[in-house]
Amino acid sequence: NSIEFTGPLHATIVKQVRLRNPSSGTLAYNAVLVGRDAGYFSLPKGNSVSIPHMRQGFVTVEFTIRFLRSAEAILILVSNKADGVDGATITFSLKSGVKNLEPQSTIKCRSPCYEL
Repeated sequence: NSIEFTGPLHATIVKQVRLRNPSSGTLAYNAVLVGRDAGYFSLPKGNSVSIPHMRQGFVTVEFTIRFLRSAEAILILVSNKADGVDGATITFSLKSGVKNLEPQSTIKCRSPCYEL
């Protein structure tokens, strides 16, 4: 599974990963970000999620586009069976891209091009 974070330069993109629990007990996961650019991604609502029986839960991932090259990381959700039912480990590939460039400000100045 891949999650794309695309937008203009300097934009903050927030995505929610929806997890469903089809089991008869509560599922609990700890989220970890790993990879070359993992430090640029964040989990603003914390790195743990608990999903009750037959319900759904969300993991929020945030990324601010700071540079033109694409950033890549992996989101790993590891089951925390101490807090619930033993679930499978889930991974998501995180990738960023700049959709367009918009200036933050414009400066006007007048000067002669050439002087004799």
